[in-house]
Amino acid sequence: MTLELEEIRGQENTLETSDRMHCAGKALEELLVSAKKQDYLTVGVYESAKVMNVDPDNVAFCVLATDEEYECDIALQIHFTLIQAFCFDNYINVVRVNDIERLADLVGTDETGEPKDAHCILVTSPGADSWKDPALDKLHLFCEESRSAYDWVPTISLPER
Repeated sequence: MTLELEEIRGQENTLETSDRMHCAGKALEELLVSAKKQDYLTVGVYESAKVMNVDPDNVAFCVLATDEEYECDIALQIHFTLIQAFCFDNYINVVRVNDIERLADLVGTDETGEPKDAHCILVTSPGADSWKDPALDKLHLFCEESRSAYDWVPTISLPER
């Protein structure tokens, strides 16, 4: 069996993409944990929309989460479309994550002990240069590379626990 050059390149690209995805997943987890400690997270679709409306310059990153249960939720999909458009207009990187339960675990619970609505998570950064995180830099690079491959809202898988 011989492999054509195109097949070898395709295999290399698949491995490279897999590595990029794994690194991006780790970076996202690190970013969310770090931002939570700093109180730089806004969790929830409506809460995020309020922050974006009032102070878009302090939004550093956006995570949209869904799973099969919510794929047919038209209202949620409309909110996602509007949030994505807002992010694109304001040069905010945005990614999707398909494991909403894992995201909810990372961002914690509300005052009543219930899991927060993790469908939309914003990482905020009060002040232009007050908070820099290496994981955020990795995610910005991942999003930039994804856009160069015409993947405008890349999907990231979080590492297994």
